[in-house]
Amino acid sequence: MTQSPPRITKAVIPAAGLGTRFLPATKATPKEMLPVVDKPAIQYVVEEAVAAGLSDVLMVTGRNKRPLEDHFDRNYELESALTRKGDADRLAKVQESSDLATMHYVRQGDPRGLGHAVLCAAPHVGSQPFAVLLGDDLIDARDQLLSRMVEIQEHEGGSVIALMEVDPEQIHLYGCAAVETTAESDVVRVTGLVEKPEASEAPSHLAVIGRYVLDPAVFDVLRTTAPGRGGEIQLTDALQQMAADESIGGPVHGVVFKGRRYDTGDRGDYLRAIVRLACEREDLGPDFKAWLRRYVTEEM
Repeated sequence: MTQSPPRITKAVIPAAGLGTRFLPATKATPKEMLPVVDKPAIQYVVEEAVAAGLSDVLMVTGRNKRPLEDHFDRNYELESALTRKGDADRLAKVQESSDLATMHYVRQGDPRGLGHAVLCAAPHVGSQPFAVLLGDDLIDARDQLLSRMVEIQEHEGGSVIALMEVDPEQIHLYGCAAVETTAESDVVRVTGLVEKPEASEAPSHLAVIGRYVLDPAVFDVLRTTAPGRGGEIQLTDALQQMAADESIGGPVHGVVFKGRRYDTGDRGDYLRAIVRLACEREDLGPDFKAWLRRYVTEEM
């Protein structure tokens, strides 16, 4: 009898970065806790994992990241105060984050790159495939990217990465994939990866964005991966080895994403994400869009 692959239930969210692009706001506040409208960015990411069926979430943190743990924990004093006031709506919002998922935390310690952060998850993940979600990338809840990646991994095995076509002049900001087409229009076979290549050296215009579904064999590869670009252990370098040799952990596929993505690690895109999401809110959108139209008209 053919044994079905293990169901993916665990998600890893690296969140140990210093957030230097948002200084001085992130001097004492984790960048992941910066609000996007009225929820911290990190909550959107956890909600995405849960929506894809991944209810066991490990957050890889560092120094000064305690507010992340507090946000997903119960706050009995606040809940009690809201209960006494009869403020059921705000009480539900406060309790929502603590009821989302089973949360776990581990500290990265030395900031040695994304590959090292993923390696910190090895004791928790064990020998099962798992997802990695980067906190800077917000995927619109209406676009089922992670669910599609989980589906492909469970069908094809190996690892799956999220890809998005970008302008050639932007490719140096991303990992870039060399690919082959498959029978499915949104799925490609990844044959190679390059970390932040110059446009003239990029094998395609397909950039790696912050969603991965990985075979646990990646841990063994990361343990022997030498520091790469920036002196850090790069996840891209480990995936390049796996793409070149399928005997390590199966094939590497890519899901080409054409939906809505917000890079909250970039100040401009962070502001655009707030505007877009606020405009789409039933409670905020009508008044906010009317004001925005007047503001733009006056400024023009």
